[in-house]
Amino acid sequence: MTASHEPAHEPAPEPDDAGPALTGRAQQFAEHQHVPLDAFQREGIAALAAGRSVLVAAPTGAGKTLVGEFAVWRALDTGGKCFYTTPIKALSNQKFADLRAAHGDRAVGLLTGDNAINGDAPIVVMTTEVLRNMLYEESPTLRGLQAVVLDEVHYLADRERGAVWEEVIIQLPPEVQLACLSATVSNAEEFGAWLRQARPRAADVAVALEESDAETAARATECEVVISEHRPVPLEHHYAVGERFYDLFRAGGAGGRKPSKAQKQAARRAQGGVPNPEVLMLERRAASHRVTRRGRRAPAGPRLRPPRRVEVIDQLDRREWLPAIVFVFSRDGCDKAVQQVLGDGVALTSASEREEIRAEVDQLRQEIPRADRGVLGLDAFARGLETGVAAHHAGLVPAFKEIVERLFVRGLVKVCYATETLALGINMPARTVVIERLEKWTGQQHELLTPGQFTQLTGRAGRRGLDRLGHAVVLHQRDVDFKTVAGLVGRRTQPLTSSFAPSYNMAVNLLRRLDRQRAERLLERSFAQYQAAARTGGDTEQIERNREALAGYARNLRSDHGDFGEYWALRRELDDLERAGAADRKRRHREAVTGRLQQLREGDVVALPRRGGATELAAVIGRSSSRSGVPLARVVTADRRQDKIGPRELAQPPVPLGQVSLPRKGGPRQSSWRARVAASMRELGLDPEVRTDPIRTDPELARRMEELRDAVRAHPVHHDPQREEIEVWARRYDELSARTAELEDRVRHRTGSLVRQLGRIIEVLADFDYLSDAGEDPEPTERGERLAALYVETDLVLAEAIRAGLLDGLDGPDLAAVASTFVHETRSKDPPPVQWPTDRVHARVEGVWDRWEAVAAAEDAAGLPRTRVPDAGFCAVVHRWAGGADLDAALAGTDLTAGDFVRSVKQVEDLLRQLSEAEAGTPLARAARDAARQLVRGVVAQHRL
Repeated sequence: MTASHEPAHEPAPEPDDAGPALTGRAQQFAEHQHVPLDAFQREGIAALAAGRSVLVAAPTGAGKTLVGEFAVWRALDTGGKCFYTTPIKALSNQKFADLRAAHGDRAVGLLTGDNAINGDAPIVVMTTEVLRNMLYEESPTLRGLQAVVLDEVHYLADRERGAVWEEVIIQLPPEVQLACLSATVSNAEEFGAWLRQARPRAADVAVALEESDAETAARATECEVVISEHRPVPLEHHYAVGERFYDLFRAGGAGGRKPSKAQKQAARRAQGGVPNPEVLMLERRAASHRVTRRGRRAPAGPRLRPPRRVEVIDQLDRREWLPAIVFVFSRDGCDKAVQQVLGDGVALTSASEREEIRAEVDQLRQEIPRADRGVLGLDAFARGLETGVAAHHAGLVPAFKEIVERLFVRGLVKVCYATETLALGINMPARTVVIERLEKWTGQQHELLTPGQFTQLTGRAGRRGLDRLGHAVVLHQRDVDFKTVAGLVGRRTQPLTSSFAPSYNMAVNLLRRLDRQRAERLLERSFAQYQAAARTGGDTEQIERNREALAGYARNLRSDHGDFGEYWALRRELDDLERAGAADRKRRHREAVTGRLQQLREGDVVALPRRGGATELAAVIGRSSSRSGVPLARVVTADRRQDKIGPRELAQPPVPLGQVSLPRKGGPRQSSWRARVAASMRELGLDPEVRTDPIRTDPELARRMEELRDAVRAHPVHHDPQREEIEVWARRYDELSARTAELEDRVRHRTGSLVRQLGRIIEVLADFDYLSDAGEDPEPTERGERLAALYVETDLVLAEAIRAGLLDGLDGPDLAAVASTFVHETRSKDPPPVQWPTDRVHARVEGVWDRWEAVAAAEDAAGLPRTRVPDAGFCAVVHRWAGGADLDAALAGTDLTAGDFVRSVKQVEDLLRQLSEAEAGTPLARAARDAARQLVRGVVAQHRL
C-alpha cells in the first residue's frame, strides 16, 4: 500500500437559521471568529451576554466550546475572572495552550494538581477537582470570579468522579455565571431545570447587560438551555463485513414508492429508514445449515467475518476517508494493531510528510533521557509515526500522546488506534471513526456500548471547514447481530444520570462551613436528589388516588350484624397463619427430601413416591447436584429406564428398601446393563407401596388456627347474608392498601436518601472522633480538619493511618511506597503477589490494612458501602523510583506500561503534596515534601503540561 494523494475536501454547508442577533461586544466577538456562528452558538452567547447561565447540549465536534470561549473573552473584556474546568488533566493542558495562544501568557493560568502556572491570572484553566477543593478551602482566588465554564459536564454521570461536578454547581456563589457544555443527552431539559432550581438567583445580584436594560435584566432567567441536534459536518454510518462496506440503514418509500434523495440521505445518517435488508439477508444466509452425508449439521451459507485491519485501511484510503481514528477498547490491542498493520506493509505518508515527522521525533528524542528510550520503545513508536500509523492510550507517556495529537491534527498521522479516553474532548477531529467492537470491558464484565458512548466516539468524525461528510464505520462482530448494531446507532443518545453521593471528606468540609441542617439542604439541591424526587412525582400522585379509593372502599366495610373490622381481623390472622403453615410444610418437605437424597448411595434400592403418580422402585446408580447445589439422584427404574430424580419429582422423601450390586462392566447407557440392574431389583421381591407419614403443620400453629376458625364461626358477622359481598370490598381494600404501603415506602426511600447517607457518614466520623458528635450540630475536630484536606477515595483509612503514626519516621522511598497504597488500584483481575521493598514498608502496610478493617467494620454497622482495600501492588515500583532507579529498573518484573507508571507516580506525588499541606508544621509534612520531590524526575518530570 502506498501513500495516497491528499483529497480536496468540500466544506460542509452552514445551517440557514442564524439564531438570535448579537449586539455590542458579543457581536464584536462573533466577528472575530473564522466561520459564521451557528444558531445554537449565538443562543448560548446571547444568554451569557445577558448575564444568564447557560447549558449547551450539542453533538461532539459541533463547536459548543466557542460558547465557553465567549465566557472567557467576556470576563477579560469586563475586568472579571473566569475559570475553565475540564474533567481530565490532558484536556486542561490542551485548553491552557489554546487560551494562552489566543489571549497571551500573562492572561491565562493553569491549576491541575501537579501544575500551578500563573494561578492568579484572570483566566485559569483547571480540573473540576481543583475548583471543588478551592470552594471547600474558600480560596482567595475565588474573589472576583464572574463565570465558570464546565466543559464535558455530562461527565457527572461517571461513577467514580462524577460527583465533583455537582459539588461545584451547588456550592458556587449564585452570582457566578455557569457555561455548562455537554454532549447530546436525551434529558437536557431536565438537567437545565435542575440547574435553575439548584442555583437560584441571589436577590442582591445585579444582572449587567451590555445595553444596561434593567427591565430586561429583571425578566432574565437564571439558566437558559440551548439544545442542538445539528452536526456541522453530517455523519454517515456504515457496516463493514469482509472486504465490503455497507450502509447501516436503507430508506423505504411510502406505499411502495421509490425513496426520494432526501430519504436516502437521512437513512445514511441514521435519521430514518430501516436496517439494511442486504446485510440482514446476508446474516440469515450465514446462519442457515445443511445436513451432511454423515447426518451432521454444517453451515450452508457464506462465512461472515470482520475485515482485517489492512483491508479497513485500504478501503478508507481508496475512498479518501482518511485520517481515521480506530477505537480499540484495550491498550495492548492498540499497540498490537499498529504492529500488525506495519507488518502488513501499510505506508500512508509521502516522502515530504516523513521528513516533517522525523523532525518532530528528533525533537522528542532530545527530550527523553538516552537510558529511557529503549524502555519506552521510542524507535518502534517512531517507525509507526513515519508510516502514518500510531496508537493513543493511557498506557503511553504524555510526551508520546502529545506528539500523536499534534501530528494527527496536522494530517501527518493518518490512522490512530485509540482507546475511548481519546473521545473525551481531546482535539483530534478525524474524517472517519472506525469502531472495531461494540463491547468493552468495564473491569467486571463485557458490556455493550450505550447509545451515549457510541455518539461520543463517533462525534470525532467530520472536520469542520474541511469535510463535507464524516463517516462512522462499525466492523462486523460474530457475537453482536446486525439488528443490535442498528438499534444502538439509531438511538444515539441516552439520559444523563447523577452519580452523586456524599463522602467522608465532603461531610467534614460541609460541616466546617455549615451547620448540619444547612448541609443537608445543600445535598437536597443535588441533581441526584432532584432526579429521585422527579421519579417519586408519579408515585405521590398515585398514593393520593389510592387514598381516595381506600376511603370509598371503607364506606362499604360495614355489617348490621356486628363489628366487621373485628371479624375481618380474625379472618386476616387466620389467612396469614394458613399461608405460614403451608410455607412451613413446604420448607420441611423440601428439607426432608433433600436430606434423604443426600444420604443415598450407589446400589441403594428405594421407593420413589412421585408427585401425581404411583410409588415405584428404583436403584441408585449415581449422585450429582444442580448448579444451585440441589442434590440429585441418577436411578434405574424397575422398567429399565434411566432417570434423574430431585426434590421437584418427589411427593415424599425416598424410602430405602434394600441394596443391589451394580454391574462392573458396561454402563447405564447400555440397555443390557440397565436390564441386569432391574433383574437384581426383582430378585429382592420388594413391595414399592410403602407407607410414608405426611409432613404435618406445626402443632402449636395448628392449635392457633383451630382457635381462630372457631372464633370466626362464632362471630355474628359470619352469619350476615351480605358477608360475601362485604368481603369482596375488604379484599380490594387490603390489596390496594398493600400496594399503597409499597409506594409510600419507595417514596420515603428515594426522598432524603442522600441525607440519610450523610447521617450514617456523620455517625462513623463521630465514632472515630473526626466530628464532635453525631447530633444536630456536629463540628469537625482537629482530626476532622486534617481529613478535610485529604482528597482521595480512601480518605478515612488514610486519616486513621496518619493518626496511628503509620506514616511517621519513614524515609522518602518508604513513605512513597506506603502512600501508594491509598491511591493505586491494580488493573489486573489476577494480580501477582505483592513485592515488599523493605520489612518496614511491609509492617506499615499491614498496619494500614488493620486500620481498613476497623473502618470497614464501622461501615458495615452503619449500613454504608465499604471503602476499597488499600492496594500494595505499586509499592515496590515507586520505592525503586524514589530511590533513584532508572525507568528500566523501576519497571523490572512488572507488566506496567510507561504511561501507567507515570500516571501512578503522579498520583502518589499528588497525595504526598496533600499530606504536606494537611500535616503542615510536622515532621511528616517535611518528609512528604521531600518524598514528592524525589518522584519528580526523568519521564515523570517531562511535559508537565
